[in-house]
Amino acid sequence: MLTDTSRAADFPSLHGIHYLNTAAESIPPVCVNEAVAEYMQHKSLGMRGRDFHFPRVEECREITAKHLGLATDEVSFCSCSSEAYNLLANALQLTPKDEVVVTDLDFPAGATPWLTAPEAARPLTRLWKNRDGAMNLVELAQLLNERTALVQISLVSFYNGHRIAFARLRDMVHLLAPQALIAVDVTQALGRVVLDCQDADIVISSTHKWTLGIHGGGIIGIPKKSAARLTTKAGGWYHLANAFDTDRFESARIKPGALSFSVGMPSFAALYALNAALRYLDQIGVTSIAAHADPLVARVHAGLRDLHITPLAPAQPECSSGIVAFKHENTTAINEALLAQNIHVMHQVGRIRIAVHGYNTAEDIEKLLATLRSALGG
Repeated sequence: MLTDTSRAADFPSLHGIHYLNTAAESIPPVCVNEAVAEYMQHKSLGMRGRDFHFPRVEECREITAKHLGLATDEVSFCSCSSEAYNLLANALQLTPKDEVVVTDLDFPAGATPWLTAPEAARPLTRLWKNRDGAMNLVELAQLLNERTALVQISLVSFYNGHRIAFARLRDMVHLLAPQALIAVDVTQALGRVVLDCQDADIVISSTHKWTLGIHGGGIIGIPKKSAARLTTKAGGWYHLANAFDTDRFESARIKPGALSFSVGMPSFAALYALNAALRYLDQIGVTSIAAHADPLVARVHAGLRDLHITPLAPAQPECSSGIVAFKHENTTAINEALLAQNIHVMHQVGRIRIAVHGYNTAEDIEKLLATLRSALGG
């Protein structure tokens, strides 16, 4: 995929380190740094800079739509995935008669809007629990009924890397909960795995992880079939069709679907960066990235098994992701040993998470496994 020469040129900050923490923060390629610098050049023009800002937003919308498999007017942007979920809650206007299904492998942003709603408007939240690190569709079936209004999932879990079999889930939801919408968080998938959830009702992602962008952006994809049901009612101006018309103080005509989620001035710096990052990934091809990185993930699984460590999610050769995580009683000492070798992973007390992207190499993985073996006295 990347040659030694192109990797060194595109990711000079990777020199001398083994970076396996993209699930938390990515390393942007040089072209993203250049795009942010270009934004600052345009911003320095004052109001004239907007002649460049808004066309960049449309360029970003175009390439983002391509990655999501949607039309350009089915894609929009906000400030982060948390904002997107709150706007989704605003659009749905659920009541205590409604039910929402969330998973215990999901990121908090996808679950908390339903838990923090005022009691008089709080839907019943049903928790779909994992079994041995994987989501069992048989157990989901027990949670679905005619009152289910939303099924919220992450395509790839931030916690352990488990990837949900989306097509089977979609078919089950449509059969057992025909009124339910399906929301999919692709933050831990977009830019790393080939997406298979284009027919979800809403797709949400942040911009600073596998997409190789920076903070300050949130991606929303809503196909036209779901636009009417998923038009937010939030105040603002950028999402209005009549923001500066003579009737603007008499009525607010909100653009439908995804476009309604861009309520205010775009985060131009984040979108300049995302535009450059996604075009960089597009040149390489997400299929090529997966083909390169998936065998490295498989090697991590095999290496952990050799060390008698059981990953928190089973290996999924047919439905892979970029994340492998494990628990151990000595993770603090393990992380210190890794850092001493310039190996960067996500460490939380009791858990280590390893993330493998297209810029990682077999050397990164072998160095990781050798250091783990030494730290564990193997």
